[in-house]
Amino acid sequence: MLSSSVLSFSDPDEYSAAIRATTIDLTVIGNGQFTGKRTRIDFHRLWMQRLFESLPRTLHSAFVPGRAIITFGTAPGENMFWGGAATQSHNVIRHVDAEEAFQHSSGPTAWGAMSLPVPDMVAVGETMAGIDLTPPNRPLVLTPSPLAVARLQRLHQTAGILAEDVPAILAQPEAARGLEQALIEAMIHCLDSGELHEDRAARRQHAAIMRRFHQVVEKHLNEPLFIPELCREVAASERALNACCHEHLGMGPKHFLLLRRMHMVRRALRESTSAQTTVTAVATRYGFWQFGRLAVEYKALFGEAPSATLARSS
Repeated sequence: MLSSSVLSFSDPDEYSAAIRATTIDLTVIGNGQFTGKRTRIDFHRLWMQRLFESLPRTLHSAFVPGRAIITFGTAPGENMFWGGAATQSHNVIRHVDAEEAFQHSSGPTAWGAMSLPVPDMVAVGETMAGIDLTPPNRPLVLTPSPLAVARLQRLHQTAGILAEDVPAILAQPEAARGLEQALIEAMIHCLDSGELHEDRAARRQHAAIMRRFHQVVEKHLNEPLFIPELCREVAASERALNACCHEHLGMGPKHFLLLRRMHMVRRALRESTSAQTTVTAVATRYGFWQFGRLAVEYKALFGEAPSATLARSS
């Protein structure tokens, strides 16, 4: 059923929860006030999203099964890392069915996603281009021809503008059907003309370490983790874990775990009132014992003191 929506966010968790066809665990790694924007259009078969984040972040995503998904940058000069591979706005990524991976950015990021049910993607690949578009068994980073990727980005942007400014046009079945077919055609041309950047064996090994890393972090979600026990549970040396985290997260494991706990503190403060808890109680719950240092780092990251976050939720 055709639908569209455009939403803006100041909370990273609410932004993450609004992204379609995936479960995302997002950690902001830059200082300041986060803003996010999500434009979503569900056509008859095609789903598309346009996404913007104002601050650098790292995220872990788990795609829903059964859909063939591509992602790409929607603004020039973007530099994101997906699964340890650097991608720019002229790249298109074909994703694994039900893929789980890390992604990180180094600044404000604008990106897009499109997907079809797997049988539909296979069918249009065969009929339109004579190619097999069954989801690959590993993510593929493609560089389509400049004309092909420019057309895809232009149509994707047009759809986003319509959803925001004149959604009534998208509600017209014939107009929506025509735009959906144009987007599918542009997507297939990118996938047919794309030059493949081959994966390396080392990258696959690093991805396996990062899958175990994510599982361990999730298992200890509400308690502090320390590097020796993390290395033991992940079954990787500290040197190997450092290399993998820098490749996939853009930072070492210690810094990532610190930022993650800072976001847990903020979430807990936003969900509580001063009658229920104190900043000290929340801080110690997540392994922070130097309260003065926490206050300084918290304000630098979120733009306000921990006590101000708690007071606003009271």
